[in-house]
Amino acid sequence: MQTMRAILLMILAMALLALSDVFIKLSSQVFSPGYVMFLLSLGGTLCFMLIARWQGANLLSRDAFHPWVLARSGLEIMGGLGLVLSIGVIPLSLFAAIMQMAPLVVTLGAAVFLKEPVGLRRWLAILVGIIGMLLVIKPGTDGFEPAALFAVMGVCGLGLRDLITRLSPSHIPSISLATWGFTATIPIGFGLILVSEAPTNVTAITVWHMGAGIIVTALGYYAVTQAMRMAPAAIVSPFRYTRLIFTMSLGILIFGERPDGLTLLGAAIILSAGLYALYRERKLAMEQERLQAAPSR
Repeated sequence: MQTMRAILLMILAMALLALSDVFIKLSSQVFSPGYVMFLLSLGGTLCFMLIARWQGANLLSRDAFHPWVLARSGLEIMGGLGLVLSIGVIPLSLFAAIMQMAPLVVTLGAAVFLKEPVGLRRWLAILVGIIGMLLVIKPGTDGFEPAALFAVMGVCGLGLRDLITRLSPSHIPSISLATWGFTATIPIGFGLILVSEAPTNVTAITVWHMGAGIIVTALGYYAVTQAMRMAPAAIVSPFRYTRLIFTMSLGILIFGERPDGLTLLGAAIILSAGLYALYRERKLAMEQERLQAAPSR
């Protein structure tokens, strides 16, 4: 039952984050990336602080300085910066396709940094996913968007952040992790404001876009953190790919985007590779559990 709740929570999180992508893109038409990042970070932190107070979580705990928590906050900065710098410039369909690399980044990070065993087939899945990403961003062609590299930076940061989330001490509440992660990005956003121009044509609708973006980003972020801790990642992570459907659909409906053939092909390749890698992880985990449960002779 808890596994089903985690799956539904992940799907809801992806829908909320797809809406977040839309509101960030709309806000970026008026605000510079620094203002967007600062306002999202500050607003999200305040939202999380209210939730933490309601839940009785201690945000002043020494756990905030746990090595895994600090590493997670650093990756939060990397991911948030890449997201904000890219989403206002590149099409949502392109951004959504690149973001689907996150589960493969988790697998790669587990192999490289945590020395977890990764078999040949999962390495091939990672390689195929990288090929799909290259088809999406089209380096060296007329269709190449340099800002897409910021999206690559973002997906690497957020993917590795999710890996660290699994390693963070289980006694730390999800709301505490979320609050500390958002708080870490506030100084970066403020620093970007200092080197950017102030917006001159802010309207009520712009403020509404920014406010809505803060709310859905905070809710989606918290839902992802909670879902990743409620059930095994191999079960929950495949449902991250629903964000591709949500974001591409919103890009088409709201911004009139028309993804080209290479973007769609690359997205399909990334999707297939990621699902296969997650399938292999789940199968191997089940085999290991079966071996551990078998009586010794």
